[in-house]
Amino acid sequence: MATKLADIEDIYAIPLDKFNVAQPELWEAGVIEPYFDRLRKEAPVHYCAESQYGPYWSITKYNDIMEVEMNHKVFSSESSLGGITIDDPDSRGEGNDMEYPMFIAMDPPKHDAQRKTISPMFAPSHLALLADNIRARAGEIFDELPIGEEFDFVDRVSIELTTQMLAILFDFPWEDRRKLTRWSDVATGTPESGIVESWDQRTEELFECAEYFKKLWDERINEEPRKDLISMMAHADATKDMPYMEFLGNLILLIVGGNDTTRNSITGGVLALHEHPEEFAKLVADPSLIPNLASEIIRWQTPLAHMRRTALEDVEVGGKLIKAGDKVVMWYLSGNRDEEVIEDPYEFKVDRKGARRHLAFGFGVHRCVGNRLAEMQLQIVWEEILKRFSRVEVVGKPELIYSTFVRGFKTLPVILHK
Repeated sequence: MATKLADIEDIYAIPLDKFNVAQPELWEAGVIEPYFDRLRKEAPVHYCAESQYGPYWSITKYNDIMEVEMNHKVFSSESSLGGITIDDPDSRGEGNDMEYPMFIAMDPPKHDAQRKTISPMFAPSHLALLADNIRARAGEIFDELPIGEEFDFVDRVSIELTTQMLAILFDFPWEDRRKLTRWSDVATGTPESGIVESWDQRTEELFECAEYFKKLWDERINEEPRKDLISMMAHADATKDMPYMEFLGNLILLIVGGNDTTRNSITGGVLALHEHPEEFAKLVADPSLIPNLASEIIRWQTPLAHMRRTALEDVEVGGKLIKAGDKVVMWYLSGNRDEEVIEDPYEFKVDRKGARRHLAFGFGVHRCVGNRLAEMQLQIVWEEILKRFSRVEVVGKPELIYSTFVRGFKTLPVILHK
């Protein structure tokens, strides 16, 4: 039995054996957090026998998530076992069960070798070189925005800034950069979301992405190594001979990782500070809080709501026996609201102590390789906003994404005040 939106007023009346948090409708409506509150209290390791994604375990408390996250020898990320999302290929129906291997959906040692190939892009020394470029582009975007007129912050700022950043990282043709936005949306979209009409259309568009990048790859593999992600992979032993689907899978990973996550954190921060004007006042009074703000925004938004693993053997977590082959979902959003670890988790605090102690980047061998870049982009965004505007006023209800994986925004109407 599916939980319906009408049940929200009495979540505690739903039998626990019928409890299913993996319903995109709940996420799109922005009402999922009370469901996690109940699971943390009554069934922090919970088995859902029936869902549109098949049976799965929910891990909802911070420390239990950490236990799973850190034990990659028992909890596998392998794409051949289902990968890293609850929506594994098997749940898409016959003919749409194509695998897209990517290094985040691999276990060591192959994971480690491929991750190491691109990690220099996100080293502190290279980020320092990128900072001026990001700041200049953010400034250009903000300077072109209308003052006192309503516009969509998601499209004009969040998408545009992160898409420009992706184009820089790939050294992607500038005039085609919005293709990156589209491919990112398609990669995480479903027919139900309205992004694509069918799984077949999704596959076709992802292959268009692969063909476009294959041309760039062929150019760069015959050139001297350059400091862009395509050249790095084309010239590295661990990635230069990737099978075609693995090539596409890693492209999807880098595009989504560099786009969806940061863009939704940028938007989420605007909404959070609008809803907490006293925290915005603190920020205006003390801009040195901006680095801490960036971490608090990422915790608050948790732009990737979950990661999935597959148990390789029988194992006990939180007093429950998880069997070999079971799907295990770590709900990062729930862990970031765990009151036993995070003080006042439902309060947004720009000066939160230990703000970086959140789960949104993951932990262990799969911790987000671009986490420092994401933080830096958020810091620069807020530094540039405070230089120009007295207020970013949200003037309408945000439209949320239909997804249990990407926790984000379709639109956010705002008005800027000089």
